[in-house]
Amino acid sequence: MEAAVGRRLRRLREARGISLSALARSAGIGKATLSGLELGTRNPTLETLYAVAGALGVPLTALVLEPGAPAAEAAGVRGAAVEATLLEVFDEPGVTFELLRMRVHPGVVQHSPPHAPGVTEHATVHAGVLRAGPADAPLLAGPGEHVSWPADVPHVYGTVGDTPVEATLLIRSPRP
Repeated sequence: MEAAVGRRLRRLREARGISLSALARSAGIGKATLSGLELGTRNPTLETLYAVAGALGVPLTALVLEPGAPAAEAAGVRGAAVEATLLEVFDEPGVTFELLRMRVHPGVVQHSPPHAPGVTEHATVHAGVLRAGPADAPLLAGPGEHVSWPADVPHVYGTVGDTPVEATLLIRSPRP
């Protein structure tokens, strides 16, 4: 997975005419980390992938999936608290929707950097109690409930209690 993500990342960065240093600064990650990702020598976390995708103004799938490939070919990704598996990508005029299966582990809060402007996230909880949304005002949802938030601001994912959360996450990303 690392090498393929690195190739896509470099292709996207170069197509936009952005230097490695400028993208690292914009994404809020170290230049050595970004270089390692592009070379395929570093295993990207979900937080890092989202930071880079946001800085490039692309959905996560632009980094984890070859254009036109089925969602099943995307590898699962993991962050501090979240494990996510891409289920489907829907491209419509002007917008991309990414549908993910998400498991949030108790005991740690995952901080996600802002995504590109206009991106929203929509979570439907199947088990456990989810605490997610803007970092300064997270929302709560239990089994059968749904929450939505603007994801172009710092946001968090966590659980309430010791039960892992099973949920689906729909990310809506407008295209420039």
